[in-house]
Amino acid sequence: MESGLVASHRLRLPLPLPSAAAYHNHHHLLRLRLRHPLATPAAAARLHLPHPTPLRLPAALPLRPCLPPLRASAAGAAAPAPGDAPPSSSPKFLGVETRTLKKIVPLGLMFFCILFNYTILRDTKDVLVVTAKGSSAEIIPFLKTWVNLPMAIGFMLLYTKLADVLSKEALFYVVIFPFIAFFGAFAYVLYPMRDAIHPTALADRLLASLGPSFLGPVAILRVWSFCLFYVMAELWGSVVISVLFWGFANQITTVEEAKEFYPLFGLGANVALIFSGRTVKYFSNMRKNLGPGVDGWAISLKAMMSIVVVLGFVIAGIYWGVNKFVIGNSAVPRVERKKKDKPKLSLGESLKVLLSSRYVRDLATLVVAYGISINLVEVTWKSKLKAQFPSPNEYSSFMGDFSTATGIATFTMMLLGRVILRKFGWGVAATITPAVLLLTGVGFFSLILFGEPLTPLMTKFGMTPLLAAVYVGAMQNIFSKSAKYSLFDPCKEMAYIPLDEDMKVKGKAAIDVVCNPLGKSGGALIQQFMILSFGSLANSTPYLGGILLVIVLAWLGAVRSLDSQFSPLAKQELEREKMLKAKTVETTAQVVGTGNDSLQETIASENSTNGSAIKQSQEPESTAPEKSGQQSQ
Repeated sequence: MESGLVASHRLRLPLPLPSAAAYHNHHHLLRLRLRHPLATPAAAARLHLPHPTPLRLPAALPLRPCLPPLRASAAGAAAPAPGDAPPSSSPKFLGVETRTLKKIVPLGLMFFCILFNYTILRDTKDVLVVTAKGSSAEIIPFLKTWVNLPMAIGFMLLYTKLADVLSKEALFYVVIFPFIAFFGAFAYVLYPMRDAIHPTALADRLLASLGPSFLGPVAILRVWSFCLFYVMAELWGSVVISVLFWGFANQITTVEEAKEFYPLFGLGANVALIFSGRTVKYFSNMRKNLGPGVDGWAISLKAMMSIVVVLGFVIAGIYWGVNKFVIGNSAVPRVERKKKDKPKLSLGESLKVLLSSRYVRDLATLVVAYGISINLVEVTWKSKLKAQFPSPNEYSSFMGDFSTATGIATFTMMLLGRVILRKFGWGVAATITPAVLLLTGVGFFSLILFGEPLTPLMTKFGMTPLLAAVYVGAMQNIFSKSAKYSLFDPCKEMAYIPLDEDMKVKGKAAIDVVCNPLGKSGGALIQQFMILSFGSLANSTPYLGGILLVIVLAWLGAVRSLDSQFSPLAKQELEREKMLKAKTVETTAQVVGTGNDSLQETIASENSTNGSAIKQSQEPESTAPEKSGQQSQ
């Protein structure tokens, strides 16, 4: 009985409560044995207890210390050691860590200044080359193909060489300071000296010998300094925004920070577009307050380029400050990333991929059709814009309003794009862009070709067919630019998702190699061919309208075909994800159930083992008194 009681106490097994006297005698005996290990049975007899048996624990039960409660254990594990400092949490402002804000806020200001400058430069470059004497909008396709493209390639080759020699900080300054110096020098040196440095007489002789069809190529020589400004403004968009800013942003931000704040940069870009458009409008209207004989455009140009120069130094100052005070701090290190291996396909391999898959062909048609459509309408629209606003100040003022409207439309469309995709699906979202371009294109070319009969009707609204065509063309350009970021680009990237990994990688590489350059230069090449064939852009307008109609209809057909392939694949992808989630939940449940079953089996086996051990420990105790009784008898 004594041994069973001790074993039950060790195992925490509930037993019926003994009487008070037995309880007292039992514990007295334990204390006695602890004090006097050699206590005799005679001493036990004086306590009026039966002859005690040796106190034994069953061999089957290991002696285990009593574990502390789980909460106390967890609390003890979580508690820091006496010598350890408590973990420091980074301070936050508006729910964002301050070390993150030290990077994101300067990057946001940098991006705003860069895009503010780009809007001013983009509007100014068109004013210079389109409204210059002896030039027109026909210069743009030749300028993009034969001047802008070679200089962009040459610049990137030079940039690659410099990147191998200079540090990242030095490379940033070496690239951005020549832009700042050129735009300042253009406004204060090159433009005032335009009559002296432009070979007007040589250009006149060339035009007379070659004919009016070569007005565009000859105008590149005639106003070469304006063309250089045009190229530098284009390079500002591709080099300073894409290479310098995004390269720097990707170096110092983590993936989590990029997911959270990069979309805000896109919205901030449109805010910069709105304010920059208002700035262009304000300085373009300065001519109204000046006296006769004053070159109002020269004054407006100096004011706008001064803003560009000042903001250029602000951009360089922000870059220096971030590197000095933020990146220099060890708490905010640079984010080093491994370079990913992108597949590089040759032109032949790219064509083979495009021809092998109907899905990729339809996707390529979308990309090429968008690039050609935008270029076909833009140049024709700018030629009509010059006819309506021949003065540089008037042209620039209208472009300021155009930029502001583009910023507002893009901001709104970026907010609505997600709703359209969610509510109506990929097919509707992908159809909106070509459908609206088709409607506005038909209206634009109809007003140009058949505007004379509509003159009395337009007069009632205080407009002319030319002004109406300018407004409709502006609507088309505004929507095309806003739809690119809100609908076209998301739909294009979504179309890659259901493809298998091999086709996803090779198809995207093929489109990057073939379709993007073809879309950008295809429209310019078509216009050059039309101008050289029919003598002028005005004479080729009907044919350009017909080409635009064919391209947009092919675009709509590709969207419909791609939607019929994309929707089933997207449903399969969704079902596959649901099955994977269900399988994951089922596997987790099985693991938990198996763990519970094994736990219950372990507990049952322990209980059975403990029970048998208790029985084994109790059997000798029950037989011992019998043997002692038999011996006494």
